[in-house]
Amino acid sequence: MYQSYFKIGWRNLLKHKGYSLINIGGLAVGMAVAMLIGLWVWDELSFNKHHENYQGIAAVMQNLTYEGEIETNSSQSMQLGPELRSSYRSYFKHVVMSSFPKSPILSFEEKALTKTGYFMEAEAPEMLTLKMLKGTRAGLQSRNSILLSESTAYALFGEEDPINKVLKIDTQFDVKVTGVYVDLPDNSSFNDLRFIAPLDLLVKKGNMNLGWVNNWLEVFVQLEENVDMGTASMAIKDAKLNNVGQDLAKFKPELFLHPMSKWRLHSDFENGVSTGGHIKFIRLFGIIGIFVLLLACINFMNLSTARSQKRAKEVGVRKVVGSARSQLISQFFSESLLIVSLAFILSVLFVQLALPWFNEVANKKISILWSNHWLWLYSLGIIFITALISGSYPAIYLSAFRPIKVLKGVFQIGRYASIPRKALVIIQFTVSITLIIGTILVYQQIQFAKDRPIGYERNGLVFIPMKTEEVKKHYDALRNDLLTNGAILEVAKSECAVTNM
Repeated sequence: MYQSYFKIGWRNLLKHKGYSLINIGGLAVGMAVAMLIGLWVWDELSFNKHHENYQGIAAVMQNLTYEGEIETNSSQSMQLGPELRSSYRSYFKHVVMSSFPKSPILSFEEKALTKTGYFMEAEAPEMLTLKMLKGTRAGLQSRNSILLSESTAYALFGEEDPINKVLKIDTQFDVKVTGVYVDLPDNSSFNDLRFIAPLDLLVKKGNMNLGWVNNWLEVFVQLEENVDMGTASMAIKDAKLNNVGQDLAKFKPELFLHPMSKWRLHSDFENGVSTGGHIKFIRLFGIIGIFVLLLACINFMNLSTARSQKRAKEVGVRKVVGSARSQLISQFFSESLLIVSLAFILSVLFVQLALPWFNEVANKKISILWSNHWLWLYSLGIIFITALISGSYPAIYLSAFRPIKVLKGVFQIGRYASIPRKALVIIQFTVSITLIIGTILVYQQIQFAKDRPIGYERNGLVFIPMKTEEVKKHYDALRNDLLTNGAILEVAKSECAVTNM
């Protein structure tokens, strides 16, 4: 029976090609937009989940009280790592101190590249469960060692085996390559991890003050099995307060654990309390995706009911020969499912074509996850839900026609028959106008941010970071050379980029 329903639906589509094109095309565009938003939301929600220890990794944060207000940050002193290992060892499997991201020059023979990476303790590769291509995760045991990402190793050494090759960091330290790991994906908090060098190198280079007052690094931990995150967080609460002097104790430093699962979406703090963060964009775009799909469904309903006169005689004849209303509803739902399925196939094509542009706008590297079974379950759910929503009103509306009145040419089903359709049109226009106004406002805000006065002339202004000590020592010579080439008007050095001031 259902086979005949689909056959009838297919014949109707071929018979009314213009209507079919508008209906399927409208649904396809709405589903494509919803799918793009869904892929973006999926990418955001899956942030950091490729780490095997995702649920047990946390950053050690601290709250400091200044003049009655609480400030939250992740900067810690180098004394905290040993304190957590010695006094709280039962809670943590790994305690790793790490620098903030650094971008030194890595050089090998004639090649010199600026790469972003971290100076970390030896347990970091194990905690982050890096996938090693060469060497092992224990490659940072030696102070003069380094682990490279696959892309960095290829950029420096090409097809040669990089293991045991010696390269320089900022022309100051000779380090031996002891491992190569797979580049971390873009939806990772460590997506810029192009190398890992021992933290001791940075300490030696900077001659850091190792006291409790000097906060210059981050501390990451991995919990032991069966240790609750909240329990461990409460246990270390006063780990810093109990060890600092009166000068720092007056700020009431209070430590807590910020789980990796919240780094991306819940990173905003106000007065010591988490206030959300990126999660608000997930909710906002998720709602927009739902409304866009709903608009496509309403458009389908209105087009279907607009053709009610042409389908009225068909309904009347089928009822005369014995079709029950439930059978007619099943037929119209089957036709809706057929149209939605065709629209979904077309929407996948639209998404595939739009992804390069979408990735450029969203600064992502999203692709359709063909091998992910959750994608297919999600897609089937979208197809059936869309078919159910878009086919519900037409099925109920058309199946309610009375055969006698239809065959006489009078097919109105009641005084208030047009009210649902009018309501759908009002909803459609309301949502559409709201989205259009929102888009215009966002565009105007972006244009204002781009064109607002910034206090200096940007055209022709170039910032060049001074990476090595040699450049800093010979700055005057470099400045004179630049001024004498005729293309540069003035040169000045600064502690930071103008954009950071």
